[in-house]
Amino acid sequence: MISLTDTQKIGMGLTGFGVFFLFFGMILFFDKALLAIGNVLFVAGLAFVIGLERTFRFFFQKQKVKATGFFLGGVFVVLIGWPLIGMIFEIYGFFLLFRGFFPVVVGFIRRVPVLGSLLNLPGIRSTT
Repeated sequence: MISLTDTQKIGMGLTGFGVFFLFFGMILFFDKALLAIGNVLFVAGLAFVIGLERTFRFFFQKQKVKATGFFLGGVFVVLIGWPLIGMIFEIYGFFLLFRGFFPVVVGFIRRVPVLGSLLNLPGIRSTT
């Protein structure tokens, strides 16, 4: 089992609440207050989980400047009050930032009993 420090546990909680508020804000027709809270909690939780220095290094790598610009720009646009446009920027930036992790996630999901059998269906298997 993986042992987590207290700071990492707090970070996991903040990240979880951030994802919850982001999801809930989108469900409630892009409520800007909930999306802003979710953004702040998600980024703060990420910093708590992996540390400030590693978070900074992750976001500001030379090859990820465009992705970071879209993601943090989207956070800023949501904070100033344009939630739909900001979330479009954020989602695009998120996919650019984390696209290297998606094959790992799909490989993990393939091993989950019910979801793995769905991902192994002929039409879906060729796309993932």
